[in-house]
Amino acid sequence: MKGSKKTSTMDNTRKRNLTFFTIGLIFMLSGIEYAVILPTIWRYLQILEAPPYFLGLGLSAFSLSGLLTGPLFGFWSDRSKTTKSIILFSNLFEIAGNFMYFLGYSKWLLLCSRLVAGIGAGAGSSIFGFLTRSTLPEERAGIFAAVMACRQAGLLIGPAFNLFLRLCDFKLGPFAVNKYTSPGIFMCLLWLLLQFVVLALYWDVPPIKSEEEGLRMEMKQEDEEEEAPLIRGDEQLAHTYRAVNLDQLGDSSSSSSLSETHSLHGVANPFKNFSASREFLREEVVVVLTAQFITLFNQTALETMVTPMTQRYFSFGELGNSLMYSLCGVEVILGFFFVRWLSGKVADRAVLAGGLVICCFACVWCLVFLCNPRGGYGWELTAFIIGVFLQLLGLPFVAVSQVSLFSKVTAEKTQGFSQGVRRSVGGLATILGPLWAGGLINNLYVMLGMMLVLLLMVTVMTALSYKRLVEPRVVQCGQSSDSGG
Repeated sequence: MKGSKKTSTMDNTRKRNLTFFTIGLIFMLSGIEYAVILPTIWRYLQILEAPPYFLGLGLSAFSLSGLLTGPLFGFWSDRSKTTKSIILFSNLFEIAGNFMYFLGYSKWLLLCSRLVAGIGAGAGSSIFGFLTRSTLPEERAGIFAAVMACRQAGLLIGPAFNLFLRLCDFKLGPFAVNKYTSPGIFMCLLWLLLQFVVLALYWDVPPIKSEEEGLRMEMKQEDEEEEAPLIRGDEQLAHTYRAVNLDQLGDSSSSSSLSETHSLHGVANPFKNFSASREFLREEVVVVLTAQFITLFNQTALETMVTPMTQRYFSFGELGNSLMYSLCGVEVILGFFFVRWLSGKVADRAVLAGGLVICCFACVWCLVFLCNPRGGYGWELTAFIIGVFLQLLGLPFVAVSQVSLFSKVTAEKTQGFSQGVRRSVGGLATILGPLWAGGLINNLYVMLGMMLVLLLMVTVMTALSYKRLVEPRVVQCGQSSDSGG
């Protein structure tokens, strides 16, 4: 019997690893999609006779639909306690959206294609909720770092696919496949292949806490069976079965009457007595969401600013910009893996504080040396490289720590919905950041000055709330425990 339990544990571990691998692929594909569509969408829109503002609309549409659907997918996963079916469903929107992008009959169809594909991205909230329930608090930041690194890897790999996609020039039935439409059909096929990967390798493994509780109860039962008369075996087995099921349903009570109620009515509603204001307006949650908004706002604003700046001051063409983005991608990936290692040794709040300090210093550097560059081409280029390096250096610290902290300061049973809210806040930032930067390309002092003010504000907020940025002590079954690890 002990051997079968060990086999079951190993089987669950294997399923969990395969599921994490599949999640990594999902995030990598999202990075590849961004990288293959972004370089050609502007010219594609021009061919379809779209006005210039359609570029901003097209890029924002994807974020907007993801912002709106994220909490809905999260709510669904919290109620159903499953994510596999949600991922399979959401990927259908990615497939449909990219196929619409490939058709490209008009600028409106192109805009709609990004809206539809963005719905699929909303399932990320369900995935983060699943990762929260399937990991221990002390390992969570490392898992989140690896998942985020997968998206960065996709951003790095994407331009390589563009090398052969730009050579496409043939007909597929009545449809033209060229360097503008090929990214759509290419991503459509990749998301379609991913459906089969999810079907084969993704498992809705039980939450790690319920699994551990089940093993503890089984071991306790085993000890009692060895000491007690054989006639009591069935009674003890029934008691154990009830206890494990209760934990898996998320109910902390062990009374048999509640167990029977759950068995009759199914999974308990995680949103019973849930209050959004009580959950999201707590000091520590506000700080983490503010950090999420400001860092993504600043990041997307800088991404918008960089290309015009390199063209104006350094005459970078497509090759120069591609090389710069590739090097930036490598730095960010290395940063995520460094944070993955660091998170095992340092608390999330310390990683967040360190990242914010680096971001503040980077913003000061850019204000001093990039707003009014002087000293010749060599010094200007060096100052620019240092500024970009510092900005990207702080990004993984803040990105990983705030996601990990958020998962710990919000309720686990409604984690999918909460992660949807967090991603919606981030989505709003990715819409507003480029709009802010786009109007201030010629006034860098105002643009960077505002970004520095926001960073200083969230740094002060973090310092004042530092003691609260930990996983709260929870009370279950009459015992107090600090599950922060």
